[in-house]
Amino acid sequence: EIGPGMGVLTQYLLKNPNLQTTAIEIDRESVAYLKEWYPELHLIEGDFLKLDLNVIYPDGEFCVIGNFPYNISSQIFFKILDYKEQVPQVVCMIQKEVAERIAEKPGTKTYGILSVLLQAWYDIEYLFTVGEGAFNPPPKVKSAVIRLVRNQRTDLGCDEGLFKTVVKTGFNQRRKTLRNSLKPIIRAKADRENWSEEQLAEFIADPVFELRPERLSVEDFISLTLKLA
Repeated sequence: EIGPGMGVLTQYLLKNPNLQTTAIEIDRESVAYLKEWYPELHLIEGDFLKLDLNVIYPDGEFCVIGNFPYNISSQIFFKILDYKEQVPQVVCMIQKEVAERIAEKPGTKTYGILSVLLQAWYDIEYLFTVGEGAFNPPPKVKSAVIRLVRNQRTDLGCDEGLFKTVVKTGFNQRRKTLRNSLKPIIRAKADRENWSEEQLAEFIADPVFELRPERLSVEDFISLTLKLA
């Protein structure tokens, strides 16, 4: 569990005999509280984003749960992607807009980097919305609970590092067509293969480069990555 705080969720995890719960908390006051009230809890004091999870879970798989701190929720998901072969499922509460973005399908303004990178490896289900009144004090934003379940994909079929670069570079200038936003990657390929200007012109004449990134599915980005390799 990431960020258990005062154990609002933790208490229910500990009651489930089928679970072995490890909580990771960075706030010292919360750590002291958890140690006093839940002495049976396996508690790690530290920053989830900086921990080597292979040290904590050397024997394999672990699921992730928590009410994620909203200001670092995207960073948490990027960290989970680094351990995707060990994380079969994630259930979390995050800001509603971020949840919608992650679960979104191609063709919308909210579809973005996290949508593509997470959907490449996980089936994502938006479970329910949590209103402001569920919190004290109430926040200014709505929240949502989502579930990510590892899909059957074992390999992208392309260079994973280049795939991430293509996705991030495309969306970093999402209002531009891919011909413009991916220009550095296209130029690097042209230089690498010693293309003439005619060859370059022929390459970028492909209709895919007329599109903006939100029009491409995960499979489309894989095909584009193969094209740019």
